[in-house]
Amino acid sequence: MSSVRLDKVSALVKRELSTIFQQNMNVMFQGMMITVTQVRVSPDLGLAKAYLSFFPTDKKHEGMVLVDEKKFQVRKLLALEVGKQIRKIPELSFYLDDSLDYFEEIDRLLKK
Repeated sequence: MSSVRLDKVSALVKRELSTIFQQNMNVMFQGMMITVTQVRVSPDLGLAKAYLSFFPTDKKHEGMVLVDEKKFQVRKLLALEVGKQIRKIPELSFYLDDSLDYFEEIDRLLKK
């Protein structure tokens, strides 16, 4: 069950993660543009699942490996940004958001 607090924390984490990925694109992520499409926070605020989309799309698997390697640095940057607003900084889990690929495939099939 979703609550107002969980929704607010999810939106906050999504906004700050987006900013972190945008500001550190060239330094930490080899110039890859990373978009945070959705964030789901567990009810105890201990875990945040972030769904990511990559550009260029042909390097999305390399991007996921790179993001997983930098997970602790991203969490530290997140803690610096939201540490005063939420007490417990959630552990981060990153997942590939392939919904755009799915929509493109459906569109391609419908055009046949």
